[in-house]
This record gives sequence, structure tokens and C-alpha cells, in this order.
Amino acid sequence: MKIFFRFVLGIFVVVVLTLIAFVIWAKREPSIAAIAPPEASSFDKTTIARGAILVMMGDCAECHTVAGGPPLAGGYPVPTPFGTVYGSNVTPDPQTGIGRWSEAAFARAMRQGISRDGAYLYPAFPYPHFTLVSDQDIEAIYAFLMTRPPVHNTVPAARLPFPLNIRLVMAAWNLLYFQSGRFKPVSGESEAWNQGAYIAEGLGHCGACHTPLNLMGAELKQRRYAGGTAEGWDAPALNAASPAPKTWTEKQLQIYLNAGFVTDHGMAAGPMMGVSHDLASLPRADVRALASYIASFMPASATSMTQATVAAEKASYRVSTAQAMELKGPALTGEAIFAGACASCHFEGGNQPFDRPVPLALSSVVNAPTSRNLIHIVLEGIQPPSGTRGYWMPPFGKALTDQQIVELANYVRAHFSSKLAWSDVSKIIAQIRKGSGS
Repeated sequence: MKIFFRFVLGIFVVVVLTLIAFVIWAKREPSIAAIAPPEASSFDKTTIARGAILVMMGDCAECHTVAGGPPLAGGYPVPTPFGTVYGSNVTPDPQTGIGRWSEAAFARAMRQGISRDGAYLYPAFPYPHFTLVSDQDIEAIYAFLMTRPPVHNTVPAARLPFPLNIRLVMAAWNLLYFQSGRFKPVSGESEAWNQGAYIAEGLGHCGACHTPLNLMGAELKQRRYAGGTAEGWDAPALNAASPAPKTWTEKQLQIYLNAGFVTDHGMAAGPMMGVSHDLASLPRADVRALASYIASFMPASATSMTQATVAAEKASYRVSTAQAMELKGPALTGEAIFAGACASCHFEGGNQPFDRPVPLALSSVVNAPTSRNLIHIVLEGIQPPSGTRGYWMPPFGKALTDQQIVELANYVRAHFSSKLAWSDVSKIIAQIRKGSGS
């Protein structure tokens, strides 16, 4: 009995000493002294202009600007599997923003996930990607942000359960999953491919959405670009597991990334709409490079569409569903809803004062493993970012009941795809209506 007691006591002592050692190790990062807010005139105009492009490349405003609020002033709620974090205020306000941050403090936050005061940041801020960014680009981003209009805006604290609400826990996460270091070009690949890799793996942080996460919220590197989630939406796979009926080409990716729409694949929706809007501001060479890199993960075959899907696509769009109903008699419930709510746009023929949407049989949303993105689009529609022009679809969340949306989704899946029926439609409708989205 004494031997067992001593064994348990020994284990307890080891655990306590390990915990103490971890706390001491985790607190090794000191705060960095505050500075007087620098004058905007102290920054080089060329560097500021480069920073503006890089901020677009990183889609920074998406998470650091609340809807209807001042640009980059923070407060945007970012849902995660563990709770909600809020985009920080990155304007040069000295009290609530980064006005008193030195460039060294800013670089440490970008590359190590540690705030100026030494607190650990959550990886919803994608520092595991930003660590790859070059010194020159960090300098340019800092110059751009520090020359924006300062906005006094206190951001809400993250809403996370214990113990995740203790930021020190992130030291353990970093120890397990974070690897610091600058981007290194891959020998044997083209200059354009390496530039695309620098964008995608660095500021673009594409894997943060398009790569699945483990239970601790870290990217599964061995499944890079196999599909993930973003703000309650499914981010589709960008590799051989892509749900796109037709394989993406490098040229199509270039057009889509620059315009948010391309024939044979459709339009950007959800979080990707803002991304494509920002990417449109990049130099064409950067967009081409990014497309080159992403295309290298795609299947080599020219098309992945089955003959059955091709036949369905051709047959379904000769006439509207409403016309088909007249020919075939009474329609199924899902078909009748489609005829009334969707067929005026989603069929070939007739005259409309806008470009036709891509045939639904070609849509990744319709052919996706889950119905999540289709339900989002039906409920919320598609609207371009505020103050911009772009592709549009009206929302039907208030016009259709949950059961009608179930019938509609099941009909669209069965009629325009050769994939198995979805089994999650009702569940996902309830999640999105509730506001969780995932």
C-alpha cells in the first residue's frame, strides 16, 4: 500500500513540477515598450502603397471591420468551434488600437501570435501563416495601418469556455502546433508557383479555411486543402477531393479569384465573396501566381463530370421547370417550389436583363458533401460587399418555410447532381436559423 501511495505521490509531484515549469516557460515573453504614435509623414509613400495591397492580399478588413463600422476598427465576431473571438482594432488609436505599437511589437504579433503586452493571441488570427511573411512586407503592412485614421473602439473580449479563456493555454497550443519561420522557395518550382505559394501559405492564409482542423483547432497539414470551414460555411476542397463537377483550370482560377465568377463554376458566396473582392485589387501577376499554385493541387484530368451529370445538365436547362410542369402534369413539391422561386433565373432560354447563372449541375454547392452552403444561399441570398457592384441573388429565408427549403434542397440535389442524397438538410437549416451555422 505504501509503495502504491508513493507511486501516486510521485506522479502528482511530477505533474505539479511540470505545470510550474510550463507556466515559467510560457511567461518568457515580456511586453514591448509602448511608443509615441508615429506621424503619418514619417512613412514612405511607396511603402504605404505596397502595404495597402498586402492588406488586401490578407483580406484583413474581413475580420477587423464590423458590419457598417469604420474600416479596421475591430469588433467583427469570428465564430470558431470553441466560441467567438472578435477582430481587434488595428487602427493607430493609442488607447484601443495599435497606435503605441512599435514595428517590432507588430512583427512579433504577426509572426509569433504574441501581443505587445506579452499576452498570447488566439490562432483565429492566423499567425501560423503570417509567420512566413517577409521583413519588407511586415514593414509595409505596418506603415499602411499606422497611416489609417485612428478610431477609438473597444473590442469585446473573446467568448470562450474555461480553460480556453486563459490565454496562457495558447502557449501549449503553440508548443504543439506552431512552427515559426520565413517562407522558403521550393527548388524546382517556377517563380510564379513560388510566389503563389508565398501568397497562399502566408498572408492569403488559404489553408485556414480550406484545410480541415484537428480537435484542437490546428490545421491537418497531411490533408492540406482537403476542405474546411469558415464562419459557418463549408470551404470546399481545393485538391482532388474538390466537389466541382468540372476540374478547375489555372485560367479559370485566375478569373474567379479576380472577379468572383467564372463560367463552368459559378460565383463566390459567403466569406469567399469578400476574399475575391479584395483579390481583385492585387496586381495581375500576383493573381496569376496564386492561381498557378492552387491549380497544382487540382486533378490533372480535363474534366471530372460524369456522363450522367452531363446529360442531366443538358436536359434540365432546355426549358424552364414551369414549362416542364405543363408538359408532364403535376409536379413534386420540390419541383413546384423550384418552379416558383428559382426557375425564372436558373434555366436556359427566355430573356432576362442579366447574365444567366451557371447551370446548377455544374455547381460545387449542389455537388458538395453537405447541404450547408446551399442552405446558406437559399436563406440569405448572395449580395456583393456593401458599396460595391457584383453578382446578386435574393434571399428566401423569410419567403419559404423550413419544410419548403428541405423539399427544395432535396429536389435540387436529386435533379441536378448524380451524388447521393443529403441527410443533413433539416439539421443544417435549424443550425443556420439559430445562428450557429455549424
